[in-house]
Amino acid sequence: MSTHTAPGPAPARPTVALIGAGAVGLVMAGALARAGWEVRVCGARAPFARLDVTEGADTTACAVTHAHTAANVGACTLAIVAVKAHQTADVAGWIAAFNQPGRRILVAQNGLEHRARIAAYAPEASAVPAIVYFNAERLAPGHTVLRRIGAVDICLPAQADVQDVVQALQQGGLRTQTTADMTTIVWTKLLANSAANPLTALSGRTTGVLHDPALAASARQIMVEVLRVGQAEGAALTEQHVDESLAWLQSVPPQSMTSMLQDRQAGRLLEYDAITGAIVRAAERHGLDVPLNRLLLGLLRAIRPTQGAGHSGPR
Repeated sequence: MSTHTAPGPAPARPTVALIGAGAVGLVMAGALARAGWEVRVCGARAPFARLDVTEGADTTACAVTHAHTAANVGACTLAIVAVKAHQTADVAGWIAAFNQPGRRILVAQNGLEHRARIAAYAPEASAVPAIVYFNAERLAPGHTVLRRIGAVDICLPAQADVQDVVQALQQGGLRTQTTADMTTIVWTKLLANSAANPLTALSGRTTGVLHDPALAASARQIMVEVLRVGQAEGAALTEQHVDESLAWLQSVPPQSMTSMLQDRQAGRLLEYDAITGAIVRAAERHGLDVPLNRLLLGLLRAIRPTQGAGHSGPR
């Protein structure tokens, strides 16, 4: 059952509500802060007074404020949901606080089904998928490391109601693009995630493992299965996309850790359902066989977390 929150007064300056102060959310909020936006962190387990983003030898910092309950989040220009997909229900109250026509929720999560997850708690808001390409690793509450990969950091849908967000992210230093074909972009990113996240989590090794010829061949076979499912879902993909995705993964700094590997090492629940699980579900809808992805799903399900999932862990 959804709730409807009365709108508050317009903020004095653009304000972003960060729901999930993990690695990716901190990078995105940091970029908006550099563009002059206020950052309001929602319900962090370990509150912090400053947001630090380290890239190479440089660290930029900005002040933040905290909202300790959904009732006092106040008026915000934008919300960013940057918890893992399987943690969305844990922050349902925060999401529901934005359940109003015209409210915008940027969904920075891996995998598929972004809009459906948000609509379960804020059906009247506009959910905007954000496809993230940079690598990030949270070092401490409020402190994240940014590693850029390729020529684009983030991609958003080409729609009029997010142009101010696109401009602010660009002004804040994130190389941001828009696309009219979000389906193809989502499935192209999923090609890489479908292989890199499970293989690093299961092997316990960083992205450098994909330089191993045998693992690279396995990654390609996994992605070919995903390619067929994506095509059935309407994505304009060819085998060239598979080759480009594998080359992109092998261009990632070899010490980089995928979000799933970070969670495996920390003993947290893994984000396999929104990635491999969603691929298998889509394959079933189209009567397609994806044996390698089914195998990965079974192996990932067998890994038992040693601590609670937690809604603000690093992404």
